[in-house]
Amino acid sequence: MPITFDINNPDPQTNFSNNREFADVVNVNMSRRRFLQGSAAIAATAFIASCSSATGTLRQQPAMAFTPITVGFGDEVVVPAEYQAQAFLPWGTPLLANAAEYRADGSNTGAEQEQQVGAHHDGMHFFPIDAHAAGTNSTEGLLVMNHEYVDPAFIHANGPDAPPRPADQVRKEIAAHGVSVAHIKDVNGEWQLLQTSSFNRRITGATEMELVGPAAGHPKLSTLFSPSGTRTRGTLNNCAHGHTPWGTYLTCEENWARCFVNQAEHTREQQRYGVAKENGRYYWETATPSADEYARFDVTPYGNNANEDYRNEANGFGWIVEIDPFNPNSMPKKHTALGRFAHEGIVFAAAEEGKPLVAYSGDDSRFEYIYKFVSAEVYNHATAGSHLLEEGTLYVARFNDDGSGEWLPLDIHNAAFQAAAAAANVQFSDQGDVLLNTRLAADIMGATKMDRPEWGAVHPLTGEVYFTLTNNTRRTEAQIDAANPRAENYAGHIIRWQERADHFTWDIFMLGGAPGTYTPDTAIELDATNHHACADGLWFDSAGLLWIQTDMSGAIQGGSTYGNNAMLVANPDTREVKRFLTGPVDCEITGVVTTPDRKTMFINVQHPGEGSTVSNPSSHWPDGGSARPRSSTVVIRHNEGKVIGS
Repeated sequence: MPITFDINNPDPQTNFSNNREFADVVNVNMSRRRFLQGSAAIAATAFIASCSSATGTLRQQPAMAFTPITVGFGDEVVVPAEYQAQAFLPWGTPLLANAAEYRADGSNTGAEQEQQVGAHHDGMHFFPIDAHAAGTNSTEGLLVMNHEYVDPAFIHANGPDAPPRPADQVRKEIAAHGVSVAHIKDVNGEWQLLQTSSFNRRITGATEMELVGPAAGHPKLSTLFSPSGTRTRGTLNNCAHGHTPWGTYLTCEENWARCFVNQAEHTREQQRYGVAKENGRYYWETATPSADEYARFDVTPYGNNANEDYRNEANGFGWIVEIDPFNPNSMPKKHTALGRFAHEGIVFAAAEEGKPLVAYSGDDSRFEYIYKFVSAEVYNHATAGSHLLEEGTLYVARFNDDGSGEWLPLDIHNAAFQAAAAAANVQFSDQGDVLLNTRLAADIMGATKMDRPEWGAVHPLTGEVYFTLTNNTRRTEAQIDAANPRAENYAGHIIRWQERADHFTWDIFMLGGAPGTYTPDTAIELDATNHHACADGLWFDSAGLLWIQTDMSGAIQGGSTYGNNAMLVANPDTREVKRFLTGPVDCEITGVVTTPDRKTMFINVQHPGEGSTVSNPSSHWPDGGSARPRSSTVVIRHNEGKVIGS
C-alpha cells in the first residue's frame, strides 16, 4: 500500500465537489427577503448605525482607477496593464552569506536548506530600515515572511522516501518551515537581497525558543528537552502573522497538530487539537538514523514521567511567536497569554497612549472561534515592549443574531468563567491550564462557532475590524446563524464589527460566490470583475483600501467559474470591489504589504502546482520551462511609479 503524505488541511473538506453545484444555486439566488428576515436585518441595521457614529464626516476616498482583470487560468501572475509584477526570493534562494545555491533538481541537503529561504511563503511584513526612527524608508528594509509547510513531492530530488524516513529528508523539511528575515534594497529600480547582511536569518522548525506568559513553566510543558517547561524547539505551520507597535514580528502557528503522533491514549489537549493517532503528517518521528530532534514528534508516553519523554512536546505548539528582526541573536518568544489554537494571524487595534493594547486572532478550523486579547498593562510608546503580550485577558467572541456581540473572558479568576466551567463539569488547575486548552475554555463559555476564521484587518481610519471566514461546507441548514448565514458554505464571507463601550456591533461585509451573488442590505452584487470564493488573506493599506486574497482548493480552483486564486481590492466606504491579481496554477495568493510610500507591494504565491507530482507538475512557475514549481514573493509596481491601487 503506497504511503500518503498528508500535507493538506488537517480538517479536510468532505463532499466538496458533490455539493458545489447546489451551493452555487443557494449562494447566487439567496433573496434579499429571505436573508433580511428577522434578526439578520437587525444585525445589519445595528452595525450601520454604529459605524455612522464612529466614522463621523465623509472622508476623501482613495483612488481605485486601475482596470480590473479577468479570471486567470494560466501559469503566471497577472496584474492590470498599468502594473508590473516580478518574482523575488523564491524557495531555496541562498539567504545567508556563503549559503549554497538552489539546485533545480531538488538535491539540496537539510543543512543547506537551513541557510536558504524556506518553502510555502505566507504572511509577511516589511520593516523599513529606519523602523525605530522615522519609519519612512521605502527603498531598504527587512522583509520577514512565514513558511507554512512543505510539499514532499517537490522538495526532494525524487520525492519523499517511504518511512522510515531518511534523517536528512526530515531535516530538510523541518528547515523549510518557519520564518525568513531578508535584508532587501531597491538598487536602481530593482529590489535585491543583501546577502552579506548580518540581519539575514532563518528561524526553523528546530530553532530554540522561549515560552513566556501564564503557561510558561507549566507541568504540561515539561519535556526531556526542557524539564522546566520554559523552552521548546521550533515553530511550525506558520500561516499569517502580525507586527507589534514596538517593531517586532509575530508569526502564528496554525495547523501544527498532525505533525505529532500519540499511539496511546490521548490527553484532552491532544483530542481537542487533533494530534494524530497512527503517524505524523510527514512521518518525522520515523527518521533514520534516529535522533532526539526527530523522536520528539512521537508524543506517546514512553518514560516514567514527562521529564523522560516527549509526551508534552505538542503542547509547545499552537502559540504566537515574537521575533525581533533587528536583533539576529535574540531568542524567539512563544506568547502563551495569547492563547493556544490554530492561529491564522494576529492584528492589533491602533495603540493608544495610556490604554491597554488590544489584538485579535482567529482559529482557522471549521466551527472554531475568534479571540481578542487585552493587555494587563497600558501602552506607553516610550516603554512599549514584549511584556505587554505576557499578561492580560483573553476573550472569545459571541455574535448575537440581533447584530450585537459580546467578548467572553477566558479567565480562571472570572466568576462567569468559573460558573461556566462548573456547569460543564470541566476543571482547570490554573490559568496556564486554561490557555493550554483555549478551545475547550471557549467551548464552555458558549462562543459562536464560525466558518473558519482566518485573517483579520483593522481599518486604519475607523477602527472597524474585518475577518475572513473562508468556508465551511460542513455547516448544515440547522446550524445556520446570522453571522454564518449559509449552509454548505463553500465560498465564504467577510464579517466586520465595531467595538463599543461594553460590547460590539457587527454585520456581514461581503459574501463570496459566483457572479450574481448579492450581499443583502449592501450595494455589493458580484460580477465578472470581482467574483471570488474563499477569501483568506486580508490587509488594510494606510489609505483604507482593503486587500483580499483567496485560497480556493479542490474543485473550485481552476474551474470555469473562478479560475486560479486571486487578489482583489475593496473600498469599504463605497463598496467598490475590483480584481487586481491572479496567480499561477494550483497556488494560493497570500501575504501582502507595501513600502511606507505605497509604491512597492509585496505579495506571496504559495504552493504553485500543489497536488501534482515532480514527474508531471501542473505548474512550472516562476522559473518556467520544465522546472519544478517554487513558492515565491512577487514585487508589484505601477508602470509610472504611482502608489499601488491608483
